[in-house]
Amino acid sequence: MQRVGVVVHPTRVVTDAVELLRSWTEERGLELVQILAGQQPPVATPGEVDSCELIAALGGDGTVLKALHAAHDTGTPVLGVAYGSLGALSAVPQSELRAGLDRFAAGDWFAQRLPALQVASSDGRLADAINDVVILRGGGTQLILDVYVEGDLYARVAGDGIVIATPLGSSAYSMAAGGAVLAADASAFICTPLAMHGGCAPPLVVSERQRATVHIHPSVGGFEVAVDGFKLATESDRFEVAWDGSYSTLVGLDGSCGGVTRLRERGLIADSPRIVGEVSRDLSQPG
Repeated sequence: MQRVGVVVHPTRVVTDAVELLRSWTEERGLELVQILAGQQPPVATPGEVDSCELIAALGGDGTVLKALHAAHDTGTPVLGVAYGSLGALSAVPQSELRAGLDRFAAGDWFAQRLPALQVASSDGRLADAINDVVILRGGGTQLILDVYVEGDLYARVAGDGIVIATPLGSSAYSMAAGGAVLAADASAFICTPLAMHGGCAPPLVVSERQRATVHIHPSVGGFEVAVDGFKLATESDRFEVAWDGSYSTLVGLDGSCGGVTRLRERGLIADSPRIVGEVSRDLSQPG
């Protein structure tokens, strides 16, 4: 290795991790540069992604997403470093950053290739989503949209909008709206209507070989489109979503990145209260 990049949270104080990263690179004769991906305070000399062998993202899942998008073209691996609880994209908490860096340098890691959703309109490709694409009503009236799969109409929906999510993103907004959780290795994405007013259009799982199209009929309030939580500037009212099975590279350690195990650790998936109660009673019994 010759150069390590860093992306930091825009507001969270991550000075201790930056200093550790700086000392770790200096000890090995490496250069530390900052990748300019979105708003962030300056912490190192600006550098280019294609000159780095590793990018450390300090802060949380949002910061890791920025780094993964920045590293998409080069395939540079991204090490997610969490402040607080481990997110879906974090390999290590801040307290274990040095150990994580040492393991990467020793080759004791695996490359987790993340899929993405390609979002396009009649004007061409607009963006890529590692988590999800969200189309939301912009005012007090319902948003009407048509959902197609490979040109076949699935449903005409009136409500708050729709979430189209990857397996990784299926455990976020989509799950909160009643969508299924897709297993980490599933080659599919899910379309989940938001607060649909009447009718019947359950969350739809779409194969990697298929394309989903959403045709929007804007109301007076208009609508907004967000990709991985960031607003997408577009005047289009028709979007095509397709699968990209190998979009970016996340550093994995001990097979613990994402998946249902991490969902259970974070409390997003929980056992039935009856089971929890029975286990508690069993543990309280003597001998």
